[in-house]
Amino acid sequence: MGLWDFVKSELIDIIEWLDDSNDTLVYRFERHDNEIKNGAKLIVREGQVAVFVNEGEAAERVDMKTFEPADVFTPGTYTLETANLPLLSTLKGWKYGFDSPFKAEVYFFNTTRFTDQKWGTPNPIMLRDPEFGPVRLRAFGAYSLKIKHAPTLLRELVGTSAHFSVQDISDQLRNIIITRFTDVLGESKIPVLDLAANYDELGQFIAERMGGEFEEYGLELTKLLISNISLPPAVEEALDKRTQMGVLGDLGKYSQFQAAEAMGKAAETPGGMASEGMAMGAAMAMANQMSQNFQQPQQQAQAAPAAAAPPPPPPQAAYHLAVNGQTLGPYDMNALRQQVSSGTLKRETLVWKQGMSGWTAASEVAELSGLFGAMPPPPPPPMP
Repeated sequence: MGLWDFVKSELIDIIEWLDDSNDTLVYRFERHDNEIKNGAKLIVREGQVAVFVNEGEAAERVDMKTFEPADVFTPGTYTLETANLPLLSTLKGWKYGFDSPFKAEVYFFNTTRFTDQKWGTPNPIMLRDPEFGPVRLRAFGAYSLKIKHAPTLLRELVGTSAHFSVQDISDQLRNIIITRFTDVLGESKIPVLDLAANYDELGQFIAERMGGEFEEYGLELTKLLISNISLPPAVEEALDKRTQMGVLGDLGKYSQFQAAEAMGKAAETPGGMASEGMAMGAAMAMANQMSQNFQQPQQQAQAAPAAAAPPPPPPQAAYHLAVNGQTLGPYDMNALRQQVSSGTLKRETLVWKQGMSGWTAASEVAELSGLFGAMPPPPPPPMP
């Protein structure tokens, strides 16, 4: 191989980029001294565009059909000649008996859509909710973007970088999303419990609002998704308890059901209760007590805002009477007075009530002795 053949082989004949990465936005075609042979082939594949750069200036090619300048090379195969690269035609080339080479940098741009880019609030967002008052919210989601104008991206972000990926700009884009999301969420005044029904609307509105800011970098925000807006764990736990109370409904009946379940477990536990009867009695007492505790606030809430009614009088004692071998009653104090007046209840009449150890004469019961003292003595016998 002669010297000139060797020199010719060193010049670039085919310019192309085969991307095997998932996050590369821009790739600079590497070549020693950036020497490109006049007449070389440029291959731009689907999902790519190419831009030539000379001394920091993006070169324009001329569309041979419309004779209008074009900023980038779109997908296709091109023959690179100084005739269709007017800015490059002024560059110095070699003149050694073959077509003059020229020097230029070639940047390939990946115009496919980059999806599933994560975003989230690093700190909670302070908001005033109409139902819960001041709350702190966290939000998470994803977005997708693509290159809209390659020269702008090259000028604003890439510069002289040989390799520029989504990770190099993700922090800046994430900060823009979080700032606009916080502002829109605060202005929307949507209650926390209604946010889930507005995820799509919020995402579309925020994407439209941020479109201009992405375009400043030559990018396009194609979609913004909100996957979750959450409250702090302590607030979520309290909200779960509130929801649980609403699901249970009648708390009195629920407490009775729980007591019945506990009764069954206690009866099955060896050594836990002396007998099933005792377990049943304890469970029912527990159910009644819990039912009263739950029903009392409900009754108070339903009462009219007028002055509180006096409590009911305490129940009167009920006595049984032993008369002529029969048990009569039970009688309260008013009924007992009537029995004294009719002569059925006398001082020597045996009486009993719950809590007494046995039958006792009425005159010996302190609570009943007053009934006989109030009665007049029997009338004296008639005078002879």
